Amino acid sequence: MVRATKGFRRSTRRKLKKELKKKFKVTPYLVEFKPSDRVVIKIDPSSHKGMPFPKFKGKVGIVKEKRGDAYIVVITVGNKKKEVISRPEHLALKKG
Repeated sequence: MVRATKGFRRSTRRKLKKELKKKFKVTPYLVEFKPSDRVVIKIDPSSHKGMPFPKFKGKVGIVKEKRGDAYIVVITVGNKKKEVISRPEHLALKKG
């Protein structure tokens, strides 16, 4: 028998699906965030680098600092605070 994979992107066929014929834009890769900005984790499946774990998709967090090309985002899961390292193409500013 074949052993089931426990890879990073398993069970994400629907979760990490990109719209058909969506045009590639450079703008999300060049966005700058400041510390204390509120951001939403929106995973871009076409970019594998700096992708946060899929269970954090849609969570809102606060940017703590910049580390290299990526940002550290603090989110609350239950009663715990977790730090997620993500690149800017997977983040969007929270409106409102």
